[in-house]
Amino acid sequence: MNRSLPWGWIAFAGLVLLLPGPLGRLLLDLLGRLTLLLILLPLLAGAAGLIGWQLLRRRLKTCAACGFSSFGFDQCPACGAASPGSAAPGQQPLELDARSATITVEAVDVDAVDVQAVNRKPVDG
Repeated sequence: MNRSLPWGWIAFAGLVLLLPGPLGRLLLDLLGRLTLLLILLPLLAGAAGLIGWQLLRRRLKTCAACGFSSFGFDQCPACGAASPGSAAPGQQPLELDARSATITVEAVDVDAVDVQAVNRKPVDG
């Protein structure tokens, strides 16, 4: 089944592309658009996939009890634990005073403190 190459059609296509006629311009324009489409389509699909993945990740919630990721249910589908952001029916959401939740840090001058006395641990003997 040895088929010969269609040299006649190849020569005709070459002449059409090389001649500056309207048919040659049309074929070059179509080839340019197809090439551009083949180059840009995977890039656009990748960008759309990346944006979709980011949106999906943002909506996923991880259960604090078991670590299962789900789509923002009030209860974890795997273990049944209530999610931290949701209040049980008939229960008021927990309100914390911000002053009691903050940590007070006091700055101490390192030169004024005896570092050896602070780091010394009692030795059981």
